[in-house]
Amino acid sequence: MAPTDNTADAAAPAPARGKRPKQGEPVIDRALSLLAVFTDRRRALTLSEMARHAGMPAPTALRLIARLVAWGALERLNDGRYVVGVRLWEVASLSPRGHGVREIALPYLEDLFEVTRHHVLLAVRDKEQAVLIERLSSKQATEVAYRVGGRAPLRSTAVGLVLLAGADADFQERILRQPPDIEPGVAPMPEGQLRRTLSDVHRTGIAMIRRSLPSLTVSVAAPIFDAQGTVVAALSIVVPDGSTPPNVLAPAVRATARAVSRNLGFKTELADDVRTHSQG
Repeated sequence: MAPTDNTADAAAPAPARGKRPKQGEPVIDRALSLLAVFTDRRRALTLSEMARHAGMPAPTALRLIARLVAWGALERLNDGRYVVGVRLWEVASLSPRGHGVREIALPYLEDLFEVTRHHVLLAVRDKEQAVLIERLSSKQATEVAYRVGGRAPLRSTAVGLVLLAGADADFQERILRQPPDIEPGVAPMPEGQLRRTLSDVHRTGIAMIRRSLPSLTVSVAAPIFDAQGTVVAALSIVVPDGSTPPNVLAPAVRATARAVSRNLGFKTELADDVRTHSQG
């Protein structure tokens, strides 16, 4: 049973003497910390749970939650729990890195989907993760790990490898020196193997990952470039492992990604120069 709001207040630690208490943080930071407590596994939360995860007293959380509900960032269910509001989706859809790329790519994604009839994914990078901004799936498609709006690791997903390969050298080095991801169903990739894999992605324009959970699948991804030759997104297809060889899937994925890139202003003949520069 979830703790009551009074329990949450009593359990909240008192600020350490001489340190700035959390209540002194800017209101916007505290409000954002409440939104940040929602995850794939925490879709609906009580006031007490939100306050506990955000590390603030329940009365403070209640005041901020009331404002977030009034604005539409949160919605209150009949059982008293809170969920993320539709207004946030409305605002997020205005992101040029999300909606803009998605709008241009969608017709091409639909064509690729008609060929595969499984999953077609589109992702962009946000800091050290990939964010899935579109997924087309048939009812018969095999189960996959990530949903639209969900985050995925860079080192252990095909779209993540493409986005990592297209990032600047300093960012790549930071990720390369981190411990391997512990991703269920995917073999961990140590630094040396990851360096070789990124080199292959630069050379071929294709990344491939096999996974055993939540189902046996193979994912093949390719980069989408903007007019400046920057990798702005990754496109992939996910099919049951063994259904179609990856080397058969790769040309279709690469051709679709290049078609989207051309519509973003990228000159296809520059692709080799971009890959050569990235390797240098």
